[in-house]
Amino acid sequence: MTVKYDRSLIAAGFGGQGVMVLGQLVAYTGIAQGLHVTWIPSYGPEMRGGTANCGVVLSSEEIASPVVAEADAVVIMNQPSLTKFVKSVREGGVLIYNSDLVTYENPRTDIKIIAVPANSVAAELGSDKVANIVALGALVEATGIVEEETCIETIKDKLGKRKPQFLPMNLEAFAKGKEIARKILG
Repeated sequence: MTVKYDRSLIAAGFGGQGVMVLGQLVAYTGIAQGLHVTWIPSYGPEMRGGTANCGVVLSSEEIASPVVAEADAVVIMNQPSLTKFVKSVREGGVLIYNSDLVTYENPRTDIKIIAVPANSVAAELGSDKVANIVALGALVEATGIVEEETCIETIKDKLGKRKPQFLPMNLEAFAKGKEIARKILG
């Protein structure tokens, strides 16, 4: 008998912050694990600099609806996205937010909350473009939404082939995000 697997993610921020790539990496990793997957993007009218979010559903069974109203995990990269999606985290779920750009006052007590200084870590590594991968590392560590090793292989395949010179930085960003989440969760 196989164990039923059904997990969902919302990733949200400004266009250009890599939330779509984060969602795609989770989706591609789920596919590599043999899961049924949906990935649905939603863009504000401006594209880069406008609002952007995506919903990902991973399941061991066929997916009836790709719409994610309540998610097991929500990754927030900017303040407007926190306002919009904080209520979308399912009770017992995980909220990961970029503490460099988001202030979260009066946090919910029915979810795990992980504040990740994604922009600061990315800057230390040499490029603000890896902040999303820092958040991805924290997501994988905190939720196990996808298998770590498979996710690393997906990063190598999807990001390393396009821009191999940035692969070491992306892998380090992923590791740093995992480390931050591990420290917060104890």
